[in-house]
Amino acid sequence: MIALRALSCSALLVLATSATASSFVATTDTLGGALMGTSDATSDVTSSLRDSKIVLAARDDAASFVASQGAIRGVQLEAALDSIRSRVPAAQHASDQVLAEAILAR
Repeated sequence: MIALRALSCSALLVLATSATASSFVATTDTLGGALMGTSDATSDVTSSLRDSKIVLAARDDAASFVASQGAIRGVQLEAALDSIRSRVPAAQHASDQVLAEAILAR
């Protein structure tokens, strides 16, 4: 009877571990695919704004914006977003989140 319980506990542990691992892999693949699309837009923006003092000054605000998932919006970040959108035509339709990540990636 004890051997049967030990065997069933082992089987449940194996099943739970494999389900968790496959869920982790699926989540990682999904996030990786989403980040690939963002990195293309990010690289265009960052290469165009390497020396912008407005963008450099907005790094702390951009970090707060990204960390708070858009809840914290600083004045310097707003100025940087306006500057980026006016100077980089490809960034006009990019979300604030993507541009804030581009500022941090700079």
